[in-house]
Amino acid sequence: MSQKSIEKIIALSSDLRWQIGDDFHDNLAEGIYADASEIAKNSVISNNKKKRFRLDTKIDKIVTSKTWGFPIMFLILGVILWITIEGANYPSSMLANLLLNNFHPILKTLAASIGMPWWLDGFLIDGVYLAVAWVIAVMLPPMAIFFPLFTLLEDFGYLPRVAFNLDYLFKKSGAHGKQALTMSMGFGCNAAGVVATRIIDSPRERLIAIITNNFSLCNGRWPTQILIATIFIGAVVPASFSGIASLSAVIGIAILGIFFTFFVSWALSKTVLKGEVSTFNLELPPYRPPRFWKTVYTSLIDRTIIVLWRAIFFAAPAGAVIWLISNIYIGDLSIASWTINSLDGFGFLLGLNGVILLAYIVAIPANEIVIPTILMLTVMATGIAGGEGVGVMFELDSASETATILKAGGWTLLTAVNLMLFSLLHNPCSTTIYTIYKETKSVKWTVVASLLPVIMGFVITFLIAQIWRIVV
Repeated sequence: MSQKSIEKIIALSSDLRWQIGDDFHDNLAEGIYADASEIAKNSVISNNKKKRFRLDTKIDKIVTSKTWGFPIMFLILGVILWITIEGANYPSSMLANLLLNNFHPILKTLAASIGMPWWLDGFLIDGVYLAVAWVIAVMLPPMAIFFPLFTLLEDFGYLPRVAFNLDYLFKKSGAHGKQALTMSMGFGCNAAGVVATRIIDSPRERLIAIITNNFSLCNGRWPTQILIATIFIGAVVPASFSGIASLSAVIGIAILGIFFTFFVSWALSKTVLKGEVSTFNLELPPYRPPRFWKTVYTSLIDRTIIVLWRAIFFAAPAGAVIWLISNIYIGDLSIASWTINSLDGFGFLLGLNGVILLAYIVAIPANEIVIPTILMLTVMATGIAGGEGVGVMFELDSASETATILKAGGWTLLTAVNLMLFSLLHNPCSTTIYTIYKETKSVKWTVVASLLPVIMGFVITFLIAQIWRIVV
């Protein structure tokens, strides 16, 4: 740099100092001392002064304590899940009645009136439309409840306390404390949980959070867990305790998913994703009233609508495939029947059956259509009365009628237990797989995140089935 340039810079600096004035530096120092004084006033206790009462501090002593922190955390998450499940029942029933019981027959009548060929009618209405309708009816209400509630907790300032409580456990597993938030988000939707991993700065720890998010039991899998637990788990105890037994089984599966999150995070951090745990400086924000309407709006637009649209995009072709494999015949059997018979042997080893395995293959786009697909395939495979026709997915309002169909398909308590485990440990849905690829930009890690859970599901259900058959 030339002497002339240096002199010019010095001159500009002098002019800037003259314009700002020496008072600027004094004001800056005074501001720092004022902030330090405020912090000291709120934190330091002198011998001759009483401690200033701060509501934030009092609350934090409870919600972040070793005694009460975890019970409160699980209680709040449990209440949110209960509100989500119970609150979604009525709107889900309304949507199902509107889209399936009312609009579906109207579409069938309209197709018949214009002379639409049966195969096109079935492909578009009984296949594509029904799959989309199921996804909307089952997926929209719980997401519209869970995401706003979750975001309200975030606005209130509680979620950073959750990360604080779980930081030690995630650090021990080689992961990041903020994974506590992304894991919790996964209970609403795994795709949203994967997007939420953006809050983790470390690429290694973010990748661990993405791969393990599928172990959070998303809202698309709760109905399957609740139905199977009600029918089979609740039946092994006296009627007065059936509700408690069913609820305990579902909660147990959710807690098992949290355990697998820690275990797989630890395994990944010790093998393919080795590295030091990054420092985690967590600032606990003050508690503040949530911005209710803004939170609801942003949750519905930024999370619910976007995730639902992606699910619909993948559910439509799934419905088409389900109808096609049920109505295209090779000899005397449909493709679905051939596939079920081929998978039955492998399914037996896992304590499952060919119907369940085929349902999970064709229902990769959306967990919400697993039970309707299982019922449709069971009716087709057994030849018992039920449903509205070949290749038409359906669900029954009565748990006892559903139990009759499943038991006619050879279901036992072992089938139910292993289905609940496999519902937790299987590949992510298509929406989540697509989101993983969008976030990682890596085919390799997308494949790992997709195959790791299902391999674990095969191994664990196989072990359970063998032990069960030896003991029972």
